Amino acid sequence: MDNVVEAPSGGWRGVVADGVRTFRGIRYARAERFAAPEPEPAHDGVIDASTRGPSAPQLPSRLEAVMGAPAAFEQSEDCLRLTVTAPVQPPPGGSAVLVWLHGGAYLTGGGEWNLYDADRLVRETGIVVVSVSYRLGVLGWLRAAGVSEGNLGLLDQLAALGWVRENIRAFGGDPARVTVAGQSAGGQCVAAMVGMPRARGLFAQAIVQSAPFGIGFHDAAAAERAAAVFLAELGTDPRTAPVPELLAAQARTAIRRAGPGGLNAAPPFLPVEETDVLPGPAQWAAAVRAAPVPALVGCTAAEMRAFFGGPHPVFGRVRRIPVAGPRMVTLAERVVGRKAFEDGVFRFADLLTDAGAVARCYRVGALHPGSPLGACHCIELPLLFGDPDDWRAAPMVRPTTPAELDELGARTRRSWGEFVRTGAVADWPAHRHGSRAVRQLP
Repeated sequence: MDNVVEAPSGGWRGVVADGVRTFRGIRYARAERFAAPEPEPAHDGVIDASTRGPSAPQLPSRLEAVMGAPAAFEQSEDCLRLTVTAPVQPPPGGSAVLVWLHGGAYLTGGGEWNLYDADRLVRETGIVVVSVSYRLGVLGWLRAAGVSEGNLGLLDQLAALGWVRENIRAFGGDPARVTVAGQSAGGQCVAAMVGMPRARGLFAQAIVQSAPFGIGFHDAAAAERAAAVFLAELGTDPRTAPVPELLAAQARTAIRRAGPGGLNAAPPFLPVEETDVLPGPAQWAAAVRAAPVPALVGCTAAEMRAFFGGPHPVFGRVRRIPVAGPRMVTLAERVVGRKAFEDGVFRFADLLTDAGAVARCYRVGALHPGSPLGACHCIELPLLFGDPDDWRAAPMVRPTTPAELDELGARTRRSWGEFVRTGAVADWPAHRHGSRAVRQLP
């Protein structure tokens, strides 16, 4: 197959290298500021898809001290783009598809980031990977009367899944075998979609990585309180304010919402439940029970090390207390990590299992015994995505070498690929209600 595809939405020219075809920056929808996305009209001719598209406007991530910084990337409100990475030679019926929703506390990230390149995953497993950018921060998640109803980021993600259903066959993918996967905020969105009537039929399986189940979502009142702080910080109409002003006010809002010592680590803007997009907890659980899907769900062994292990205004001082300080921080990491991440893994797996679906749980350990950040939040990402050299500067990976990282990730990529293709992993037992047994990775 060559580097040009002709799909129902139009033609694109990508890049072919080492058995993989990559099509970048494909616009899957359009949206005015604070408006719901509209499907991208079909176009005539062939559009160049050889360069990365823009990500949503954002400030640097607080997790750059853990993950390292991505390669330089363009930012734009015109960010509803996706990248398709596919085998050059798919099977006759088409390859199974993984749709990836990045994390970043609903504030940062992008499907076009080099850290999420899927060449290795595609080459080794034969699946198609679609990596999605969606709106972030106030532009994606603000709920304010007369401005936005909220949940625009979720609507963007649903629009991307709709685009995949209509177009992925042209790229060698099978629209009947779509797995939606995400990490952190992206994982929380995936879990939400499993119980969202609007998402039904857009995917057949789910992978939920390090979703902050314990943080949950905003109800309307909480969302509007966050909006009130933001609007006071902004001091002008958000519908017309320049993007830098929006981002600056958003950052001040995050600081105010974090409280004394920055102890409230919850994102200031979240999906809003009890809406026509995202049901409330009881309705969501009922929807999951009505139409459960097979799932992989898990977290890392030390999620909170990414947040408490660096220059935290409180825990940094506590850690300096002789003898007891480091132990106190470690205890806090364990307690908060269990409440924010791990307990929710098993509640979600129990819900799916009770509804008749098969769930499989995992926990990711440290990549190297000498790593000061251990099995922190995001540590599984370099096992799945990016080139090992792209992760060389990531503090969480050190002192693992690129060659060691590639070898460590092979098993995880193989397991993810097998699940996407078959809905099962041969040597990975299904979850049983009440169990906390997990598959240890890498």
